[in-house]
Amino acid sequence: MRAIRMRGTIRARRAGRGGALLAGALALALAAGACTGGPGATGSQGGSAAAASGPQRLAGVCPDTVVVQSNWFPEAEHGAAYQLLGPGYRVDAAHKRISGPLVASGKDTGVRIEIRAGGPAVGFQSAAALMYQKPEITLGMLQSDEIIQVSKTQPVVGVVAPLELDPQILLWDPKSHPDWHTITDIGQTDTPVLYFQSNSYMEYLLGAGILRRSQVDGRYDGSPSRFVASGGKIAVQGYATNEPYLYEHEVKAWDKPVAFQLIVDTGYPNYANVLTVRADQKAKLAPCLQRLVPIIQQGQVDFMRSPTKTLDLIVKLDDNYKGGFVYSRGLADFAVAQMRRLGIVDNGHDTTLGNFDTERLQRLINIVVPIFNGEKKPIKANLTPADVVTNEFIDPSIGLR
Repeated sequence: MRAIRMRGTIRARRAGRGGALLAGALALALAAGACTGGPGATGSQGGSAAAASGPQRLAGVCPDTVVVQSNWFPEAEHGAAYQLLGPGYRVDAAHKRISGPLVASGKDTGVRIEIRAGGPAVGFQSAAALMYQKPEITLGMLQSDEIIQVSKTQPVVGVVAPLELDPQILLWDPKSHPDWHTITDIGQTDTPVLYFQSNSYMEYLLGAGILRRSQVDGRYDGSPSRFVASGGKIAVQGYATNEPYLYEHEVKAWDKPVAFQLIVDTGYPNYANVLTVRADQKAKLAPCLQRLVPIIQQGQVDFMRSPTKTLDLIVKLDDNYKGGFVYSRGLADFAVAQMRRLGIVDNGHDTTLGNFDTERLQRLINIVVPIFNGEKKPIKANLTPADVVTNEFIDPSIGLR
């Protein structure tokens, strides 16, 4: 769960867990906000893109509309998807989705793309659940540990990883804790650690002895109030692309920097925002994916090189959707800078962007399967990385240079 700006305050954010989370007052409030948006579909600037040719031509190969179910409101971490929207798009504010020509480096591929907001916009259902409810969804956005979690009940396969690293963090006040440099340092104290109960990484930190069960508190609701009230004495979960900026620039009761460490740096090798297909649709979609996945790879490269236009659209959409999610341009720019600086978007261990390290996935399987088994969650028997992700559609020549 990420702390987010919700019309002047900070409220709770899902971190890719399955099922309906954070129901009740927040969901009702957001639903009410959505109803006020009306059907108002609005167009973009006029004009059209030149036609793509060769392997960038998707007409007759892919669905007429490639539907992408995201896991939250539009944000910089979703840039690879929004980069594919061409001129002439239409915004459906009531349903919190946008559709338009699917472009490859600015050229019209001959099909359309529709990107649907997740989180509160879909009652906090996971993309996997929605893919099985709504067959028109082509791609769903999930965390790799979530893909493992639903491997038996809602099996999906990751086809491209726009993010190399999961931006999940634990954060703290460097002035209150000048001797802390890592999450391990937190575990050498009795300091309370506030987190969202369903996050699997915490069970890893506890099982590995990095943190102690007596110090963790799973009642985090996304609000900065407890952190601020403690004077920065406690540690809190967050995202490297979000909370460091919010606490320093938008949480006026704090208004100063925080320190943090990425969860991935503790040995929890999760991928975030993986684009997946239903396992039973993979063979049928293979001809499409052979062309579409390299376009997504290049879209992320193009976005990271020149994000301005896409960030303008993302910020505009969050305002138009009127779902309570406040996403400032300053935060969007910060997120891109953090993704570059921390290697959250990167080529990883080779020169290719978007592919999966299967040894890394095996390590994650080894970590989380015992956790899910202990929680009585049904996991596919004898699960392997090939059940979770595939590199067969990746173009190894595409990467950040």
